[in-house]
Amino acid sequence: MKKKWIIPVIAGSILLILVIANLVNAFLSRVPANDISVTGNTAGNLNNSGLFAEDNGKVYFSNAYDDGRLYSMNADETDVKRLTGSRVSSINVGGKFLYYYMDNSNGGTGFGYVIRSFGLYRSRLDGSRLKCLDRSAAVTLQLSGDYIYYQRYNNKDFTKLYKIKTDKSEMQLVSDSVINPNACNNGTIYFNGTETDHYLYGLDTRTDSIYTVYKGNLWYPAYHNNYIYYMDVSSDYRLCRYSLIDNTVEILTTDRVDTFNVGDFFIYYQKNSADSPALMRMELDGSNPEVVAEGNYTNINLTSSYAYFNAFGEDTPVYHTPVYGNINVTPFIAAEQAALDQ
Repeated sequence: MKKKWIIPVIAGSILLILVIANLVNAFLSRVPANDISVTGNTAGNLNNSGLFAEDNGKVYFSNAYDDGRLYSMNADETDVKRLTGSRVSSINVGGKFLYYYMDNSNGGTGFGYVIRSFGLYRSRLDGSRLKCLDRSAAVTLQLSGDYIYYQRYNNKDFTKLYKIKTDKSEMQLVSDSVINPNACNNGTIYFNGTETDHYLYGLDTRTDSIYTVYKGNLWYPAYHNNYIYYMDVSSDYRLCRYSLIDNTVEILTTDRVDTFNVGDFFIYYQKNSADSPALMRMELDGSNPEVVAEGNYTNINLTSSYAYFNAFGEDTPVYHTPVYGNINVTPFIAAEQAALDQ
């Protein structure tokens, strides 16, 4: 008689374990709601490939010394750790999760990398619980509240704006137009037109409605403290800013600008010049311009402590300088050493 109870007891135990495991997995995979004010990264960083993102004193970055794999560190560049085994870009952080575009075509080892995988991914802040949200190519992406807005393209959809909820539900086409979602503040995405004009537009992520903000001729808008910083297409891509408070425009430099990034204290930009190209730095109102490094540089990413960049056409070395205070350009040694330690 005792043997008759063994199978039901074992079966019941296995069922209970499976139920508990599923409940635990569901709990760990749950994505809490974000406030509408949550934004994944700055426009300046995302317009420069989104290689660095910072939140609560932690910096998440694509380590060029390790084929662009995802790493984390403290803002002072201590405690550097590898989080993923594939190349990442367009890094966003919000709540307890990271969101990024991942492509293992140039990296990763083992059976899992025999077939190329790429797409929009989500993970915990430590790189665990990796989940693909959309297995499509993406140009750039921005987290706004509970949704990720991204330029998506594949064989059917060529660079259209989509959004998907952070829990992988509710994927929707937002617009057939080419819209860069990088400049976001408090649920509003600011972008320049690309089809009939280069006006400044706003996209209200609460309703996905689009409206005209300023009838200018601009490119790569970046929001910072009630200003939109932008490259003025009509005047040889000089850098200007537009006030969202009083609708005025200020010219910040007459230099032709290739790329720029706006921080809390300074604007970093690449000056386009045939005889004297340089990475420049100036105050937010355009005053006190100074040379950071002579030559052509790209991928200008800012954290609370450092400005990071690399020479045009060369992934390494990566250089950095204190984001404010005296300029002191040196190689990003902590990232290189961490890659060598892997």
